[in-house]
Amino acid sequence: MERDTALTWRILLALVAILVVDVVLVAAAAYLVGPWLAPLQVAVADAVGLSGTSPLVWGGVVVIPVALAFGWAQLRYSRRELLDEVDAPLESGASYPEVQGRVQRLAVGADMATPSLAVAQTDVPNSFAVGGITDGTVVVSTGLLDALDEDELDAVLAHELTHLRNRDALVLTLASFVPALISDDFSPFGSRATSTAVWTGLVVLAYVLSAPFIDATPFTLGYTVSFVFTLLVTVVLGGIFLGIAGAVVLGLSQHLSTYREYVADHSGALLAGQPTAMATALRKLDQSVETPTADKRREYAGVAGLCFLPHGFSTDDEPAEEGNFTVETRSHPATEQRIERLQQLEREQF
Repeated sequence: MERDTALTWRILLALVAILVVDVVLVAAAAYLVGPWLAPLQVAVADAVGLSGTSPLVWGGVVVIPVALAFGWAQLRYSRRELLDEVDAPLESGASYPEVQGRVQRLAVGADMATPSLAVAQTDVPNSFAVGGITDGTVVVSTGLLDALDEDELDAVLAHELTHLRNRDALVLTLASFVPALISDDFSPFGSRATSTAVWTGLVVLAYVLSAPFIDATPFTLGYTVSFVFTLLVTVVLGGIFLGIAGAVVLGLSQHLSTYREYVADHSGALLAGQPTAMATALRKLDQSVETPTADKRREYAGVAGLCFLPHGFSTDDEPAEEGNFTVETRSHPATEQRIERLQQLEREQF
């Protein structure tokens, strides 16, 4: 399988931009919470011999490593949440050895490591790939397995393997984090109750640590008013930074997503050896599920932006639940255009 140069450049552009966004977010967070962390910063600077150095040097030594750690953490979080949203644990693939065999055979043909398989127990036919740094996971639904014949299933699996091999699945998995971070339903500490308790504890800690830079007697009414004002300004500015970062990531995801689907269709069809089977699978799955229309704001909620077809794993009868992990990469090309390209590929091959 030859790599598509245009896709490679799009992937690199998106990846670099996401890493830059991470650095900016970490730097902005460090700036906003700097007054509270000043004692810790002094202690760390003394420990590593950076006392008295310029902010630029300090930022390079501290912010960049923290940003890389942040990127690693967001990738792990995104993978876990994407699988949890469709209730497809990694061990679920063990119950489908025949499908695992197909994935392994196709992976050998693509000269790539065999990814893990996860199966979502839903009648909605769809699939997607979750990327990792050194591995990946192909997720299929039981509805997909029931709807397709052997050749069509091979074509869809090959499509998802192509996403993993090209690394666009890795980039879009990584890109899904910031939209989740700015979602109203995002809970970084697990359950809503746990999240509330953690944030309350952090606010109380910040209240205590504000004494060195608030010009008022600690824990008086004036001190409390100044603290609340400072906290509100920090939250508002943080929200602005997050909003800008989210817009950048979503724009780059959209720029990458449409093209990557065409490449995965083309390369996957060649890998499976059946362009017609890929086209047939697209038409069959597109006709089998009506895209949700009840709430257009949540039409692409969840994993829909990463899926083989953009209806995700929900229908009008199974609306996306509030609180689901949200991935707003809504740029699938029209199914008919994908089918036309596959039919042209079939004519060129035969």
